[in-house]
This record gives sequence, structure tokens and C-alpha cells, in this order.
Amino acid sequence: MKYVFPAVFHPESEGGYTVTFPDIEEAFTEGETVAECIEMAEDVLCLMLYERELHGHQVPSAIDIHEVAQMPGDIVTLIKCDTMDYRRFYLNKAVKKTLTIPEWLNIEATAKGYNFSAVLQEALRERLGISDVI
Repeated sequence: MKYVFPAVFHPESEGGYTVTFPDIEEAFTEGETVAECIEMAEDVLCLMLYERELHGHQVPSAIDIHEVAQMPGDIVTLIKCDTMDYRRFYLNKAVKKTLTIPEWLNIEATAKGYNFSAVLQEALRERLGISDVI
């Protein structure tokens, strides 16, 4: 869930830049400085790609940076994002789940002081191959 897409930073006459992505037309932002634009571009790219993943829409292949059309003064650069990191950071609220386990297993785990939520999270991360936590 790691992506790299070219972005075009177009200078505005009143100052700052408008940022667009040739491959993802719904992803655009703006900022006063190049550094601010990079931060904003990473955020909007992750949000738009996450939305595509969430709704089962295809994530396009990125155009080669050398093929990006640009106007005089434009800055073309690559922006990276990791939608899994995005999910972990922004979707970190607790969700209540109802589950069932055999009574004997409940008795044993409770007697040993296990935190059922922590055990379930650990097991799911292991099963999904997700090793790090943000």
C-alpha cells in the first residue's frame, strides 16, 4: 500500500503554489511554500488513494515523471504515501466487537489476567502480517 506519484507545483501569481496530480484528478491542494505543498500533497494523495482502496476502485499506475506536461515555472516532483500508515494514524479509534469463545477458555484467560482486546489485536496483526504499530 505504498505509492509514488508525480505532482505538479504550479506557481500562482498572488504567491504560493497549486498542486495537482496528473494521474489522480480528484487529488489537488495548495500551499504557500514548496515544503508546505509537499506536506499537503502527501496528505491529499494518501486520502484520495485510501478512498479508492476503500470503495474498491482501481488505483492507476503512475505516469513517468519525464512525461508529465508542465508550464514554465512549474515544479514536477514525486510524492510518496503509504495508505496503511494513513489508516493507522487517522483510523485509530476503538471499535467495539462482539465475539464468542468457549467458557473454559474465558475462565483460563481471565484467571491469568489477559486483556482480551490486546490479545485479539496482537493475533490479528500477526495473521495479517502487520508487524509495526504507529
